[in-house]
Amino acid sequence: MKEIKEIFAEHQSLKLHEIIDHDRFGYYAIVHHSSGIEGSTLTENETRLLLEEGTTPKGKPLEHSLMVKDHYDALLFVIAAAEKKRSVDVSFIQQINAKVMRHTGSVHHTVFGEIDASKGSFRKGNVSAGGSYFIGYEKVEAYTRELAERVNQELPGSETVQKKLVLAFTAHFDLVSIHPFYDGNGRSSRLLMNYIQAFYGLPLARVYQEDKADYFTALTDSRKQETVEPFVEFMFAQYKKFLLSEIQQYKQDMSRELKPGQTKKKGRGLSLFF
Repeated sequence: MKEIKEIFAEHQSLKLHEIIDHDRFGYYAIVHHSSGIEGSTLTENETRLLLEEGTTPKGKPLEHSLMVKDHYDALLFVIAAAEKKRSVDVSFIQQINAKVMRHTGSVHHTVFGEIDASKGSFRKGNVSAGGSYFIGYEKVEAYTRELAERVNQELPGSETVQKKLVLAFTAHFDLVSIHPFYDGNGRSSRLLMNYIQAFYGLPLARVYQEDKADYFTALTDSRKQETVEPFVEFMFAQYKKFLLSEIQQYKQDMSRELKPGQTKKKGRGLSLFF
């Protein structure tokens, strides 16, 4: 099987970023899969129509459309921040979450007062998910600050594609494992990963909705084994899947084009292609 370095080189040789609307449709796919992991029922076509035309799908909860729209806005936010080479700090991570939860965040009543989840506020209570208990709320801000500082320290020193991706995947794992917010932790963590990839000019990774169970298993295995390796291995497999699917799709589409000097066969209907 090809290694990530070879697959990445082949993908880059196609110069897909120069193709009109390639990045935009890639963003739609990221939003579709990431929102789907969190419960959105919108199909990929419904996601595209919502983001392009504002068409809300019939028979689907409004909350799912709001989730998708907010995720897309948050993705554009991190991409713009990466283009400006903005440093990562606690405020930036909170801003990501605030955009993710803008229209769906709830107000939580705690002994410390009301905590508005749509504002990127840190949780003020202890939480568990999927059998995992996350760090106490009193440690959240310190751990998040430590994560931000490590990312900023390592960003300039990661020279190879492999190291850049490991940094992005590890930051993803660390933030979702801190679980600093009441909601939107998974989406915020995947967006932090995308920020690092955009910072380096790399294709943006996605976690496929159909691989949700394996995604959660990789997170759980890394926590149980106290090493990020199972999760990083899973994410490399997801990244390879993404790159290979783009390469295959490009080759299939290009093979349908008429070659120089080739004429359309008669009797095949009105379509140029069929």
